[in-house]
Amino acid sequence: MKLNNLKPAAGSTHSRRRIGRGPGSGLGGTSTRGHKGAKARSGYKKKIGFEGGQMPLQRRVPKSGFKNINHKEYFAVNLATLQKLAEEQNLTKIGIAELKAAGIFSGQKLVKILGNGELKAKLDVEAHAFSKTAEEAIKAVGGNTTII
Repeated sequence: MKLNNLKPAAGSTHSRRRIGRGPGSGLGGTSTRGHKGAKARSGYKKKIGFEGGQMPLQRRVPKSGFKNINHKEYFAVNLATLQKLAEEQNLTKIGIAELKAAGIFSGQKLVKILGNGELKAKLDVEAHAFSKTAEEAIKAVGGNTTII
């Protein structure tokens, strides 16, 4: 092996145009940038949404609606789900930990108990919020509701 036999590993090099190295290269002069204009200058950066001076889309389209920054998003759990969980695992107290362990709920959202379905078991339920019908149904069978 001699120095004149050495070659870089296959795939390790890429052919790259050397732009702006005189007229002999065929890529001198304007260096592939064209004539004049912002794109021909050094330091040019295209702003996001810039459309060459035309009014950008995000400014043409009318704004509508309202996003409440204090909005809380709840994960909904129905009474039927609680009844089914209580029967399967023989529970008298259901909280966030039990719902996560059962795989019904995972994540950081708040949990709200809704009144869809029928509850027969006497349960102590812990959640972040309850609908009126759910709270009444839980108390009707002798259970308790606790807001976390």
